[in-house]
Amino acid sequence: MSRIVGVLGSGSFGTAIARILSKNTDVLIYCRRQEVADRINQEGKIKEYTLHKRVKATTDLSEIGKKCHLIFPILPSEHFREVIKQLAPFVGPGHLMIHGTKGLDVSDEFESATDIATIKRTVFTMSEVIMQETSVIRTGALAGPNLAKEILQGQPAATVIASEFDEIIQLGRQVLASANFIVYGSYNLKGIELAGALKNIIAIASGILNGMGFGKNMEALLITRGLREMIHIAQAVGAEIRPFLGTAGVGDLIATATSTQSRNYTFGGYIGAGKSVAEIKELMDEVAEGYRTINFANRIVKAANITAPITDTLYKVTYEGHSVQKALLKLVTNPSEIDVDFI
Repeated sequence: MSRIVGVLGSGSFGTAIARILSKNTDVLIYCRRQEVADRINQEGKIKEYTLHKRVKATTDLSEIGKKCHLIFPILPSEHFREVIKQLAPFVGPGHLMIHGTKGLDVSDEFESATDIATIKRTVFTMSEVIMQETSVIRTGALAGPNLAKEILQGQPAATVIASEFDEIIQLGRQVLASANFIVYGSYNLKGIELAGALKNIIAIASGILNGMGFGKNMEALLITRGLREMIHIAQAVGAEIRPFLGTAGVGDLIATATSTQSRNYTFGGYIGAGKSVAEIKELMDEVAEGYRTINFANRIVKAANITAPITDTLYKVTYEGHSVQKALLKLVTNPSEIDVDFI
């Protein structure tokens, strides 16, 4: 393919996607820092990773808009809206965007909301942010068990491109599919975006258990009960449950909640080992999306009156400073008798 595909973000997953794309097309990657862009253009490297000569870098968002018909925003959720807003003057209805950000965004009204109706209209997926801030119409999301470090090592993986538009799914397949990277499609965009965001909460909880020395029995129980909570939270804001039972749901959950290569699992491991959130932020070079999502999910849980002991416990530990040992004891001895109650 001769067209240039844009990538916004040079973090681990942005780098991984740029390398996958470069097997099929030229890539222009947007970097916030000039020194990162210079190293890509002069040495063909991001950190220790070598890039294909097809990958070039820029710090100019107007260049992305001008040269790239298809753009992959892969940014931390807390900065997503800001960067998309800066990009907005340079993109239009002719552009296509497939984001790879597994998080949520909220409006100012969200913080004071106490009822689920208000919550539903003030919490947004990343595709909704794109449509709010730009005139781009055709959007999609990447989701699935896509641990960036494994992809960067050349290990096989799969992803789901979710979109309401066939063009997004088919073009995404053309530029991403390779012998080591399987690409599935889905029309359930909102459900898949919520699955990708909410699974990070459970990954943090799993990391905590590991950090405290628990074994696979408790890990399996936590993942199973965590999937239940993810589905109930998503249903409360109007999502369907089907995506949670596929590659982008339970598949992504298993990978993220069991791997030391997962930032969210690592974040939880530090908490289980007794470190504070402030200390963990100093130790980690990239944000753990799940920490921010815990706050949003907890507010949804309260407003919708959902029984969600994992989310409730994590909020108390990470935002209110409760003892992780006491909170975990309460979680482990939770008396809920129902197993599967979402089908």
